[in-house]
Amino acid sequence: MSVLPTISPAPALRIGSLDLDVPVVLAPMAGITNTAFRRLCREFGVGLYVSEMITSRALVERNKETMRLIQHHESETTRSIQLYGVDPKTVSEAVTILVAEDRADHIDLNFGCPVPKVTRKGGGSALPWKQDLFRDIVEGAVKAAGDVPLTVKMRKGIDADHLTYLEAGKAAEGAGVASIALHARTASEFYSGNADWSAITRLKETVTSVPVLGNGDIWSGEDALRMMSETGCDGVVVGRGCLGRPWLFGDLAAAFTGSDVRFRPTLGQVATTFRRHAELLAEFFESEERGCRDIRKHVAWYFKGYPVGGDLRARLATVESLEQLDELLATLDWTLPYPGADAEGQRGRAGSPKRTVLPDGWFDSRTLGAAGRGTLTETEADTSGG
Repeated sequence: MSVLPTISPAPALRIGSLDLDVPVVLAPMAGITNTAFRRLCREFGVGLYVSEMITSRALVERNKETMRLIQHHESETTRSIQLYGVDPKTVSEAVTILVAEDRADHIDLNFGCPVPKVTRKGGGSALPWKQDLFRDIVEGAVKAAGDVPLTVKMRKGIDADHLTYLEAGKAAEGAGVASIALHARTASEFYSGNADWSAITRLKETVTSVPVLGNGDIWSGEDALRMMSETGCDGVVVGRGCLGRPWLFGDLAAAFTGSDVRFRPTLGQVATTFRRHAELLAEFFESEERGCRDIRKHVAWYFKGYPVGGDLRARLATVESLEQLDELLATLDWTLPYPGADAEGQRGRAGSPKRTVLPDGWFDSRTLGAAGRGTLTETEADTSGG
């Protein structure tokens, strides 16, 4: 199941000094894209695998958990870290640490997170509304990064009446970023509905000197090819589509090299991958118990569409040891074939549109000013811890 098609020696995508064999990037996902999951995905396909979001202030403070999260396994030959921050000075200091201590080969800045604990501080997808703050963060980070490629990932804007992606894209391009990725939804849409791929087309038409990557509703290799064909984007960023399906990166590698080979795992192959994921999590956390606790949230994603009864799913979702996990997986009929469409399509939370939580008076002006920055610097401390 892990045999990949031959990759062309010519890079499919160049991000600064990085050459990617296929134009595929793993989207940072909190609590998901840790070293364990990145290693598992790499066993199936090639691409650029980005860490879960790291808080700049926590990194500058050298928070113990944060310092652990930025570590990479020796097999991760391109070390990619995503940073979040709302204060230009702190973000620049965090980038400086990563570069000076040789901890990253690629750094991404998060301007796309829609969750309330981030946007209420003016961060994530709320931040590009303040044009001066966005520009200063990106310019400072690019300068601090030096020869290390620095990229940005963002959304269309806060809501349909407050779009920011085109002007933010031009500002980031002018600041010298190596690429720009767009999740083609607004913050208020969260993950609901369908991604607006036409926005990716418009961004690609606006930003002409660096690669533009598209993100949103890529559930298969065919979706990735269609996005690039329809929008003209230079690469794709894959998030929820790989939940419980790390082999999707093998499908993407095949699709981009013209192969029609696709992974259609039996239930036994899914069980084997699920067990491997749990083992890697135990290694990552340096605790079998903690690794087993973490694998629980992946149960529904891995076994989506497969005939696994509710009682067994519930027991897998409360597993406490690898030995117990082995006993439960042994009760499955490993010969059952791939169930087809039932195992495909959307996964992860879609939710419904909601009003984005923002700092008071956020829409009053497109600039923040010195007084506002002081407030943001103070509130950023609340996110310390990675």
